[in-house]
Amino acid sequence: MKKLILSAAILLGGLSMQAKNVDVTSSMVQTINVQDDYKEVDAVPAAIKTSLDNAYPGVKLDKAYVNSKKEYKIEVTVRGEKSVVYTDASGTIIKK
Repeated sequence: MKKLILSAAILLGGLSMQAKNVDVTSSMVQTINVQDDYKEVDAVPAAIKTSLDNAYPGVKLDKAYVNSKKEYKIEVTVRGEKSVVYTDASGTIIKK
């Protein structure tokens, strides 16, 4: 009987730990969406275009966004693969 109760307690403890991990992950995703204050722009500075051409030969700019710190979020396509690149106004690539 003691083994049965101990087994049930371990099983229920394991299930409650898994449910807690899912809640932590979903709250992290919500925080990222709130911090995204980029606004779409039609054109980017020439320095950014040059920097992207040098870093990724054959790059195609799809969309560009800018935030209040003048950091650019640029959606690009390189060899058929879509990606997002972050740069500052002078064309320096930022790792995020």
